[in-house]
Amino acid sequence: MNSRTWFVVGITVLAVAAALLIPAMPQPLDYHDFSDKRAVFGVANFLDVASNAAFLLVGIAGLVVTLGRRAQFQFSVERWPYVVFFAGVLLTAAGSSYYHLAPDNETLFWDRLPMTIAFMALVCSQIVDRINLRAGLACLIPMVILGVASVIYWRVTEREGLGNVVPYGILQGYSVVILLVLAALKPSRYTLGNWLYWVFAWYVLSKVLETFDAKVHELTHVVSGHTLKHIAAAIAGVAVCRMLMRRTLIATDPGRLTGRS
Repeated sequence: MNSRTWFVVGITVLAVAAALLIPAMPQPLDYHDFSDKRAVFGVANFLDVASNAAFLLVGIAGLVVTLGRRAQFQFSVERWPYVVFFAGVLLTAAGSSYYHLAPDNETLFWDRLPMTIAFMALVCSQIVDRINLRAGLACLIPMVILGVASVIYWRVTEREGLGNVVPYGILQGYSVVILLVLAALKPSRYTLGNWLYWVFAWYVLSKVLETFDAKVHELTHVVSGHTLKHIAAAIAGVAVCRMLMRRTLIATDPGRLTGRS
């Protein structure tokens, strides 16, 4: 492995160590106290529920593009991490809608599960593109399982009264950091590789909107920060979809198939 690959491995080891060593922390219950509780057509928290239609549309569009001929792939097998990513986005529409109908720790599990699958798949897509095709594909199932395990672990510990959301939080942060590291250290084999920064920007905006949920609602009197968070996060998926449709292959690097680059 070259120095860039070792750097990625180092970050991964640090993330695992942090997940094991940081003291356990339960999910704060005030997380579920969203500002917009208006019911419409008998649906509680209507806008927080309905805004998940954005994930539904992006997930379907992404699967159509990725499984069809509009996405650009040097090798057909490269599409599978993106298929899993957009499937995760699609399932997030269902999981997040279910959660927002009655927000609590039990329903939050179904919100976080598909989101984590999407995060892990996107990381694998960039390993395939920027580091090594075979390694990235080999990582896909183990990384998805790791993501799912972090959410299951959090749920089990909450049910036992010893809630620990730390591993899940670190894994989510790790996926964002590793995407930025890969984008900065290793160029894509395709044009538009820097669109990954747009994905990051929309993700950051979604977290800001989530943090200032009530403040946004207070300022607009129409929509809350959490509702807009769903839209911003879905647009991050749109950026991935558009990238796949518009990019072209720059050059073939045999080392990225064998791990010798």
